[in-house]
Amino acid sequence: MAVHYYDQNDINTDLLFPGKYTYTCGTAPEIVEHLLEDLDPEFRSTVKPGDIIMAGSNFGCGSSREQPTLGLKYVGVQAVVAKSFARIFYRSSINQGLLLVQSPEAVEFYTPGDEVSVDPAAGILKVAEREFPFPPLPAEMLSILEAGGLLNWIKGNNA
Repeated sequence: MAVHYYDQNDINTDLLFPGKYTYTCGTAPEIVEHLLEDLDPEFRSTVKPGDIIMAGSNFGCGSSREQPTLGLKYVGVQAVVAKSFARIFYRSSINQGLLLVQSPEAVEFYTPGDEVSVDPAAGILKVAEREFPFPPLPAEMLSILEAGGLLNWIKGNNA
């Protein structure tokens, strides 16, 4: 597991997935080809399942496209930890089953190279050897994440 650390605020959806590809990339593998290309050109070749992204405030601001969250979920990003999130990105992440953890203190404490782990059921974010508590996710939210997103959860609960 690796941490992809972006020490900046206002990482918008165009930095996560350039808008110029919105209507030409319709599948998750096509989206991944352009994921974070303007922010971190090496991301798509270095990201592995279970990796965590850490960033500043207002992560995911900008347009309401689903591609950034779909792409991050598809490549196996375990969680995005940020000082704060744009509401539209937050909602999109629930739809895709991508875990977001808001913890300004953890982001400030993080030093590149530190190990990071997240336990959403217990509400514990661990950076190096220090724990940063956050409200444990409710059972329904854990179920949505485990199902791989809201649509999968709805299908599974109404079958």
